Amino acid sequence: MYVKGSRQPVRLRSAGLYDRTKALITLGALITLGREGECDVRGRKCRRQKAAPPPPESGVFLKNSPRGRRKSRRREEKYGDGELRGAIGSGTMHYYRYKAAEVSCFYKYLMFSYNVVFWLAGVAFIAIGIWAWSEKGVLLDLTQVTRMHGFDPVWLVLLVGGVTFILGFAGCVGALRENICLLKFFSSLIGFIFFLELTAAVLAFVFQDTLREWIRDLFLTNIKAYRDDIDLQNLIDSLQKLNHCCGASGPDDWNENLYFNCAKDNPSRERCGVPFSCCVHDPANPVVNTQCGYGIRDFKMNRSQFINDRGCVAAMEAWLPRNIYIIAGVFIGISLLQMVGIYLSRTLIVDIERVKFNM
Repeated sequence: MYVKGSRQPVRLRSAGLYDRTKALITLGALITLGREGECDVRGRKCRRQKAAPPPPESGVFLKNSPRGRRKSRRREEKYGDGELRGAIGSGTMHYYRYKAAEVSCFYKYLMFSYNVVFWLAGVAFIAIGIWAWSEKGVLLDLTQVTRMHGFDPVWLVLLVGGVTFILGFAGCVGALRENICLLKFFSSLIGFIFFLELTAAVLAFVFQDTLREWIRDLFLTNIKAYRDDIDLQNLIDSLQKLNHCCGASGPDDWNENLYFNCAKDNPSRERCGVPFSCCVHDPANPVVNTQCGYGIRDFKMNRSQFINDRGCVAAMEAWLPRNIYIIAGVFIGISLLQMVGIYLSRTLIVDIERVKFNM
């Protein structure tokens, strides 16, 4: 009889108990060597092994007898159903190993692709923020950051870019390297962000009056710093043009700004005026008149013909019910993306832990 992994046949003779015992011991050693020779170093990829059929002149491993079948059953109970089985009377030996647990390639590379998008988006946001600061000269004089009185939109861009970059990095590297710590960090951070989103939505719905006052105070604070930062100026102008509004509660809020103040001793050319984004745009005139709001609040005429009288807080309150389905769709879409990320990361964590447990 031939055993895989050995070139020498093992012939089992029926003469004498000593000879049969010695042959069985030799056969067991060769079986072990043959079985180990078919496994890699880590022992994770062992395939089914089948010994070569015996030559015609060799004997048969045991006889097809009740005693032989009882020994075979005892061997299966000792080594397990998936370790070793002997076909009695057939002259062949079959060796089985349980299929080793493996990390799903589908979930692994889907997780990687999912996070590559966020990683690149984070890099793009950070690059845009740094470029914006370099254009304003902040990188040459970092003290300008502390001297600003209003909100700098670059901070928001850098914050979103930094969080997105960290999430993408943890997800990509954790998936490729099968790192449980990075994957747990990824899923925990996404879950925390999702919790903050839900909390903010609930608080905004419950404390609507408080939120309205907070937005109004924030708008007035940024009106005071309108001329201090070009990005803040563009943000306020875009908000007023899109919503056809002026100021937080009305055009008179621009009296808080040093340049648009109506004081008699104000030497500014924009005294008692409003920015051009408050003016009523004439569709027939494609040229934007940037001086249309100069001194407009100083006149007693009906100024609603020239500038928007509605405040931006009231305009946003009117905009919200008209676009509630769009806002809900965006929120649900973001939530689904976060849930997909958490599901993929948790699935990979379970697969990696199962592989480590079976090693």
